[in-house]
Amino acid sequence: MNGSKPPQPSDRPEEIEELQREINRLQAENEGLKKKIEGLEEELRASKRQAAPFSKGRRKANPKPPGRKAGEGIFRYRPAPAESMGAKIVEASVPAGCPRCGGALEVEAEEWATTTDLPVQPQPEVTRYRVPVCRCSQCGKRIRGTATGLAVDQFGATAHRVGPGVKAAAHAMHYGAGVPVRKLPMVLKELTGITLTQGAMTQDALRRGEAEVGTRYQQLCGGMREAPVVNTDDTGWRVGGSTAHLMVFVSAQSTVYQIRARHRNEEVREVIPADYAGVMGTDRGKSYDAEEFNAVAQQKCLGHLQRNLTEVLETKKGRAREFGLGLKDMLRQSIELHHRRSDLPPADYQLQVQQIDAALTFHLRHRILKDEDNQRLLDGIGLHQDRDNLLRFLRVEGLEPTNNRAERALRPAVIARKVSHCSKNQRGA
Repeated sequence: MNGSKPPQPSDRPEEIEELQREINRLQAENEGLKKKIEGLEEELRASKRQAAPFSKGRRKANPKPPGRKAGEGIFRYRPAPAESMGAKIVEASVPAGCPRCGGALEVEAEEWATTTDLPVQPQPEVTRYRVPVCRCSQCGKRIRGTATGLAVDQFGATAHRVGPGVKAAAHAMHYGAGVPVRKLPMVLKELTGITLTQGAMTQDALRRGEAEVGTRYQQLCGGMREAPVVNTDDTGWRVGGSTAHLMVFVSAQSTVYQIRARHRNEEVREVIPADYAGVMGTDRGKSYDAEEFNAVAQQKCLGHLQRNLTEVLETKKGRAREFGLGLKDMLRQSIELHHRRSDLPPADYQLQVQQIDAALTFHLRHRILKDEDNQRLLDGIGLHQDRDNLLRFLRVEGLEPTNNRAERALRPAVIARKVSHCSKNQRGA
């Protein structure tokens, strides 16, 4: 200790003033944040109280007007039901005289009106078959009678069945309108008076899936092999509680789904063979990069690539961001050029395609980068550029730069996954 006095606050008035200003600023900022929190809490409470909790709280500037839209024609009246429906006729009564003056009434015209309704207690149409059962007196063979609409094995415990119209209605409500299987018996009972179990509907669907529906499914799969462009994607599924994959294949004409325990190139080649002559739009899944697909032209989803680049850029700073930013900008330019294709002269369009292709090829040239993540992106994406899997959509008519078509086709399946708990067994899958 040298005996010197420590500096006192009164010796540093500038610092005191600076600290006071900082305190005042922080206090003001704190008050502002408190008010903002109170406002957000009030909005949260209001959103829980209101009938539409997901409303954005503001009206549209130009809402659609009510009523029929342009081009839909003029609404005049509900058309009368067909006379072949066998409607009964009820004669409307008129008073004996005019209610106002008591004068005689003369018929000058006649109008028709109808009311279409469901019967209070619907009675289904039942067909009873009297089936003779014979036995050959010579060989003892048992012979049953036959009739149109009578199944060969319709006897014993399965003698009393529902007809194809009931099954068709059940399948239409389930697969077409989305009515759950557990609610179908109640709906059919109320509308038709027919009792049907969930198991009967499921078993009939499985039989049709292996028969005429299965044949149609194979035809659709064969059509995929002939389509010029097919987009494919997959999502998670379960079969009997075990992990599986639901795969989708989408062309301009049809959509095909399949459920498999694994998602390898073998499962993909069940629909898209190794000698496929069209273009297959995919994401960056490993199953599509197998050697078996080396001869298949592909278009990698640029949306997936841009998301991959964004994830890497969020962890980078300084010059480590240059590679990702440059690549992301080139992909964005290529998509913009795709959207402007119809507005450009063919020569200008081809010139711009060549320029973007040359710039992208140079940017993805083989080299060693200091950053490991950038090197991984360069090796993976550069390989697809060497195979022309990035900008093929600029040269092939009808090919999209993203795999959005397949992703949209998976959305109904994702909804079905949430409400159906997927598949109970492999036969159902």
